[in-house]
Amino acid sequence: MSSSIVPAIQFTPVASIIVLFFTGASLLISNLYGVPASTSMTAVGAIVGLGLATGTLNQALMFVIVSAWIVSPLVCLTLGVVIGRYVYPYLDRYVAFTTFNLQFIQFDRSSTVPRPFINPNASPQDVVGSLLVVLIGCYMAFSAGASNAANAVAPLVGPGGSLTVNQGVLLAVGAFALGSFTIARRTLETVGDDITELPILASLIVSVIGGTVITALSSFGIPASLAVSTTSTIIGLGWGRASRISTLAELVTPTPDRPDVAVSTGALVTSRAEDAPAGPTIGDVARGEESAEKPDETPNIPDIGAEGPADIDQRSLFDPAAAKRIVTMWVLTPSLAIIGSYPVFAFLL
Repeated sequence: MSSSIVPAIQFTPVASIIVLFFTGASLLISNLYGVPASTSMTAVGAIVGLGLATGTLNQALMFVIVSAWIVSPLVCLTLGVVIGRYVYPYLDRYVAFTTFNLQFIQFDRSSTVPRPFINPNASPQDVVGSLLVVLIGCYMAFSAGASNAANAVAPLVGPGGSLTVNQGVLLAVGAFALGSFTIARRTLETVGDDITELPILASLIVSVIGGTVITALSSFGIPASLAVSTTSTIIGLGWGRASRISTLAELVTPTPDRPDVAVSTGALVTSRAEDAPAGPTIGDVARGEESAEKPDETPNIPDIGAEGPADIDQRSLFDPAAAKRIVTMWVLTPSLAIIGSYPVFAFLL
């Protein structure tokens, strides 16, 4: 980002400050509307304004970047649909997530040296699920850092900037760590309470798909949005899960007597069987709520087309109106960065 979209020499200290200002201002406007916009896309938008004003924009690279912004959400959406329709119910059957009154990892302090041990009420499925949460959480943080480090310091790095690449990375890491241990605590609580209907299993699938796509794009030097990728995956998972009530033939040729079921990611919060409770959601864990008692026997998974609307939990996460607002702001926010930065670079500098 600091040398490919526009030549690095263009990032003078003044230009870097202006790019960062319009990136932050555009994100602020988005946040005022309650939409977490893409930092990557907004930062690129401000840099594009600099490139257009100076006539140094790498148009071929921008075509590649914009193409990746279009293709990557479609890939995430498609993977989400396939997994939600054909794989998710079976994963939900065998991968368990349980909340306990006491911690999952406990310590025996009867001896001089405390010895850790796993909660005796935890099943092998609980152990596997807990390990997956930790490992995939670390992977998600890695993919986010690989993308967002460039967003934070790219305008300050390079021959025309104030920092070397290594200095920029250290600055970004320090800023991320400071934010993680301060403001991020409140943000985590807010997110945990807001996304109350998203099961932990679905969250892990979303993290793996979204993180993998962003990591792949970052390895090619393409800045992309983790928020867009994960949201596309969530929508795809919900649609795929809700579509299990119909066969492919019924989806292609709908009939008037077919029951209408609203497509939403609330379909992910579904019981493994009619008498089996659904697994805990992110909100349940954030509020410290205890899981419902798990059945002794592993229930059967209904075939595609055999599930009725009653088998799909109707709690909804995906509001079409909200989705339109989010997508609109995702497009509008980087556009605002371009519109704001271009006249400053073209007429004032």
